[in-house]
Amino acid sequence: MISNFTQLYLHYVWATWDRLPLITPDIQKLVYAAIIKECEQSKCTVIAVGGIENHVHLLTGFPVTISVSDLIKQIKGSSSHFINHEVKPSDFFKWQSSYAAFTVSYDVIDNVAHYIRNQAIHHQQKSIISAWELTLPVDVKGD
Repeated sequence: MISNFTQLYLHYVWATWDRLPLITPDIQKLVYAAIIKECEQSKCTVIAVGGIENHVHLLTGFPVTISVSDLIKQIKGSSSHFINHEVKPSDFFKWQSSYAAFTVSYDVIDNVAHYIRNQAIHHQQKSIISAWELTLPVDVKGD
């Protein structure tokens, strides 16, 4: 029996509300764990997640069973809910509603994953890739 074969990889970037430094060191691993959990529930294979205090990068193998916008909505909604209700209910945490998504060739997955995992270093050294570090617009509607 012949089955479908897809090899789809996406690199996503999204920011905190007003680019505020909301992903503090004490919650960073929890935020990433919530993102990974939602990806797994959506049948995405997480290859890398990383970022700094005001934005996140995510690289996944992408299934054909969900749209990009639906996946991002799920990830951002569930991670925000988790932080606001279980981790820091007395603090403010919110994502901007906007995001960026880039297709990634199989041949460069390791390079993109390395870039994502080393976000703090890239930002400190100013060795960022501008297309992947979009100045996501400040969104007044929110998410």
